[in-house]
Amino acid sequence: MIRLLALAGYFYQSAAAIVLIFAASHILPPADYTYLSLALASSQLLCIFMFEWLQLAGVRFLAAARGDHAARLRLSLITGALISAVILVAVGATASTMVALPTLVAALGLALAVLQGLTDLLFMMIRVDGRLGTAGLLLIVRASILLAGAVIGALIGGSTSATLTGSICGYAVSLLAGLIALRAPLQRASLREVRTDLAAFCRYGMLAAGASVIHLTVPVTIRFLVVGHLAPDPAASAGFSMAIDLLQRPFSVLVSAIHTINYPEVVFTFEHDSELEARRSTARLFDFVVCTTLVLLGGLIGFLPDAGRIFVPHAILGSFLDAAPAAAVFYFFHTHLQATFAVIPHLRKSALRLVVVAGCQLALVAALTALAVARGASPANVLAGAAVATALVMVLASGPTIRFRAVPRAALLAAAAAAALLIASFSVLNSEPLPWLVAKIALAAVATAFVAWRGDFLMMARRAK
Repeated sequence: MIRLLALAGYFYQSAAAIVLIFAASHILPPADYTYLSLALASSQLLCIFMFEWLQLAGVRFLAAARGDHAARLRLSLITGALISAVILVAVGATASTMVALPTLVAALGLALAVLQGLTDLLFMMIRVDGRLGTAGLLLIVRASILLAGAVIGALIGGSTSATLTGSICGYAVSLLAGLIALRAPLQRASLREVRTDLAAFCRYGMLAAGASVIHLTVPVTIRFLVVGHLAPDPAASAGFSMAIDLLQRPFSVLVSAIHTINYPEVVFTFEHDSELEARRSTARLFDFVVCTTLVLLGGLIGFLPDAGRIFVPHAILGSFLDAAPAAAVFYFFHTHLQATFAVIPHLRKSALRLVVVAGCQLALVAALTALAVARGASPANVLAGAAVATALVMVLASGPTIRFRAVPRAALLAAAAAAALLIASFSVLNSEPLPWLVAKIALAAVATAFVAWRGDFLMMARRAK
């Protein structure tokens, strides 16, 4: 039950972020929404760039520590977070002059990144301390406060800066709640001990976090290049920004949830059982991840026109629907390159390989995107080119997975592909009158349930627990 609460907190947080995207797009003018989208994406990237290494190191070291050692590690983690925050503000203040954001918006984005990094670190400490229920509840509370703060700020101020100010207030309240809920002791340590801990954190976390940062830079790079090209047309820019904001979340949430449930079993089997059992366990994970995301891709493409007409403002609906299918395909490949194809290198602790793969994706996608924008390609064609480039990198990065011989079952993969194609074809069918839409949803649900039954995914979750 506590695990379900922790997962519920994660899904609720993502759902609240999607609601915020729709709310902000309706409240703010298209130009302000574009600035908000750029500020939030840049803030998220900076937060991961400066704090992700501490998150990875904290999970690794705190999980095995007890007593005074754990208390000292908490102090070292907080020290590292404060140092990262100071560096982020100093470097970010200089770099903000080189981005296409107003000065106030850039400053608020920096503050948002700092508060998010500190809050995430506190929540991680609570989770690693074994208090999954408390951590899940804090995620729900934070998501609710952030949504309320941002919407209130947008309604009162009607601008990007007002919306960001509301979000900052929400993070400040969440940070206070995390400090109150932590209740874990901190052990005083000498400067030498803290430096030793930070050096250990760096050695473990920097490479793995670097790969994550590079992967996350890819959609941000696409966003800045395309938005700069579309600047004279605020409606087209806002529609593209909403597509690239919205379509990443379903894949990242689903894959993260599956990894939360199944990945610990894969790691344990890899470390303690035979190679055959490790291969079977990893292949089951790949079955679950690939097939469910494939059906999800079909669902997104099939129902984007219906969802767009209901939720997306009419002024930007056309540009959103033009870019959204290509954005969905891009994020399908991007998520699997970042998560699925990284499983075997993570198991074998080949962090440098992860950095090389991420760097290849960034270089290839950035080059093709810049070329496409320079030649006047549409946002949909730019995203399609980015998807092709990412798929090519996936092929080049597939060596460890192929050699490990952990691949999804062919029959199950074919069933998932057929279900995805069937559901995706609904995009060309009329959804009026209402019974037609209900019939489409029911048929999609049946196809999804069939794939889940063939894959025995629910039984997999019970075994993983």
